[in-house]
Amino acid sequence: MTSRYHTPSSIVKRNAALLIGTMLLVFLAVRLALFLSPDADFTVGPHNVHHLFTGQLLIAIGGIPLAIFRGSTRRLDLALVVFGIGLALALDEWVYLIVTDGSNASYLLPVSFWGGLIVVSLGLMYAAALAWHRLRIRASPGETDT
Repeated sequence: MTSRYHTPSSIVKRNAALLIGTMLLVFLAVRLALFLSPDADFTVGPHNVHHLFTGQLLIAIGGIPLAIFRGSTRRLDLALVVFGIGLALALDEWVYLIVTDGSNASYLLPVSFWGGLIVVSLGLMYAAALAWHRLRIRASPGETDT
């Protein structure tokens, strides 16, 4: 039987801030880039690769080490940043691909922006709620940072 691993509060706070900050910055950077250059595409051969798919690849690259390893290292911090970048990219484009025709001009539609903002915000709130819940439990009597 394995013992329970409790992530220290300082690491929970740092990881939450790193993930939330990364996702927020990536969302803002992507939306600014799309506003300034809406016809910029990432094309591989004849295929237009949407940032949903790039995001999914980055989620796997960053998320797999996070699922396997425990602790706090620079490599895991990097994996968390890569995961956050991928998650922001995927969530931003999720609504866009569902409710628009998928054209470059559709990136500039209000439904694309607000849909991306809402879905990314839900992801940010979920991350914040998980961290808050863990820190609240840690603050209860009898819990220690081990």
